[in-house]
Amino acid sequence: MTRRRWIADEWTDTSAFLLEEQAAHLSRVLRAQPGQQFDVVAGDRVYRGTIVSAADNRVEFSLDRRIETAASLPLAVALSIVRFERFEWAVEKLTELGVAQIIPLAAQRSEKHLVQAAAKRLERWRKITRESAQQSRRGDVPEISDIMRLPALFASCGELPRRARLLLSEREDAAMLQDLQEEIAKEKSPGVEPSAKVYAAIGPEGGWTETESTMFAEQQWQPVSLGPRILRTETAAIMLASVLNIWLGE
Repeated sequence: MTRRRWIADEWTDTSAFLLEEQAAHLSRVLRAQPGQQFDVVAGDRVYRGTIVSAADNRVEFSLDRRIETAASLPLAVALSIVRFERFEWAVEKLTELGVAQIIPLAAQRSEKHLVQAAAKRLERWRKITRESAQQSRRGDVPEISDIMRLPALFASCGELPRRARLLLSEREDAAMLQDLQEEIAKEKSPGVEPSAKVYAAIGPEGGWTETESTMFAEQQWQPVSLGPRILRTETAAIMLASVLNIWLGE
C-alpha cells in the first residue's frame, strides 16, 4: 500500500512537525494515532516517519530511515500572468509534473489589474504548490518566485547557454520544439556540464509584444514553437513541461 506523504512545517535532524491546518486534518479527520507511519518530507529529504504525538494543532513524527525519491525536473517556467483560475490550474499541474520553479511573469500584455492583484495571491499559489506536491508524492516543493518583469527574469538566468533559455513564440522564425530535442538533451549528456535549470518563458493572451521579442533576442533566448495551433498560456505550459520531462527527467 502506498503511504500518504506529508510535507513538514518544521523539522530537526530526528523529528518533524505538522502544524495548524495539516495537523488538524491528520489528527481530527484521519484520526491519526501514535505509532502510525507516513512518509514525511523534511526540507529536501523524504523519511519514513512514525507519529509520536497527535493533537489538533501539532503532530510530531520521529524520522526513521531516509527514502530515495526522484529529483525535481530542472525546469523554471516563467508563466505570464493570466486570469487567476487558469494560472492556478497551471501552477497545480506544473507542480505535479515536477518543475523546480514557477515564476509569475508580468508581461506587457498581462492585464494590469491582474498584475496589481497578483502579489496578494502569492501565498495562495505557494499553498497550491505545497498541496499538489504532497498529493503527487514529490520529495520537494517547487519555488514560487516573487512576481518578475523581464529584466529581473534575465538577471535570474545568469550566463546560461542558449539551449537552456527557451522562448515559446508564434513567430515564423521559431524552431519547432521537436527539432531542438538533441540540443536540449545535451543537458543530460555525459561530459556536458549541465545548467542549474532550463528556463522557459510563456507569454500571455495576445502573445509577446515586439518590444519583448526584441528584448529576448538581445538576451539570446531560443524561440521555439509547439506546433501550428495557438494554445492558451496554461496549455502551452503543460505541454512544454511534459515534453521536457521526457527529455530531461531521470
